[in-house]
Amino acid sequence: MDLEQRIRAFSQLGDVLSRVGVEGDMGLLSRYGYDEKAFEDSFYRAMDNNAWFTAESIYRSLYVLGVSMNREDLEKWAGMYDLKPVKGKTVAVIMAGNIPAVGFHDFLSVLMSGNKVVAKLSSDDSYIIPAIAELLVARESEFSELIEFTDGTIKNFDSVIATGSNNTSRYFKHYFGKYPHIIRKNRNALGVITGLEDEESIQSMGEDIFMYYGLGCRNISKLFVPHGYDFKNFYRALEGFSTFAEHHKYMNNYDYNKSIYLVNGDTHYDNGFLLLKESASMASPVSVLHYEQYEKIEEVNSFIADASENIQCVVSADPAVNTAIPPGTAQYPKLWDYADGVDTMDFLINAL
Repeated sequence: MDLEQRIRAFSQLGDVLSRVGVEGDMGLLSRYGYDEKAFEDSFYRAMDNNAWFTAESIYRSLYVLGVSMNREDLEKWAGMYDLKPVKGKTVAVIMAGNIPAVGFHDFLSVLMSGNKVVAKLSSDDSYIIPAIAELLVARESEFSELIEFTDGTIKNFDSVIATGSNNTSRYFKHYFGKYPHIIRKNRNALGVITGLEDEESIQSMGEDIFMYYGLGCRNISKLFVPHGYDFKNFYRALEGFSTFAEHHKYMNNYDYNKSIYLVNGDTHYDNGFLLLKESASMASPVSVLHYEQYEKIEEVNSFIADASENIQCVVSADPAVNTAIPPGTAQYPKLWDYADGVDTMDFLINAL
């Protein structure tokens, strides 16, 4: 299969996924000639298996994946590398399951590089990517020999891409350290507020905070705010996200964290569905945002440089903030916005 076939197949898949995702209508699959019933079964099995995977979050993930695979970006991405000749190696991909189809970019990268993917799915997300893979194979049958899913021990592979927690990364290094590998750990997004943002900017930042219930590595888990910042306007702008209080697992986390803060006498802010607590820690529990205060933006930039290994991305409307992307864009990475800043495609081309 040549590069043009791969680009064409993924761009057509992207068009379908983006349309299904934005319209929330799986009936579109039948109109494109796909097996709607099989995909629908996987969709609802994913929801039954993982209460965090609501219909809204799955549709959103399909849309995000779909728009990322537009033909222009696929061609631009492929043009950054020498994808000829095809090496045809086997790459083991151990996927996380914190948000729907979170391991898809690795799946895409392996296949775009001309290699075979053997994917070990997370028990929390074992239905969505195989369902997408069936759509891909229906569009381009030659992919069928290059895709394998397993829930057992992975054997006969040439390299490994593994995503997990800080704890599981040690396990991965122990077992896979002798192979060429990418091993990812926990990361989170950082939000930076200047106090000059309008309500629309904060609402957009709300997408970066709440999408997928804050479970993704690109979700904002910590804010930097000016010293003495008044959170009233911040909370007012986020009122549209109050529907998250209707999700039982999210609110169980909120109630638990709130009770801990009250029992311990910890100072915190509360709007009924999001807690704010001052802390130096980057990672925060579900339903909680940590924050730190700053006097000058140089302090923030210094933190970003020092904590880069724990930061997936930085979100701010202020161009003076180093590496910042605009509010509302954290969950819409381009194909070349690699997790942990590690160039997956370069690894697949040059490490095998």
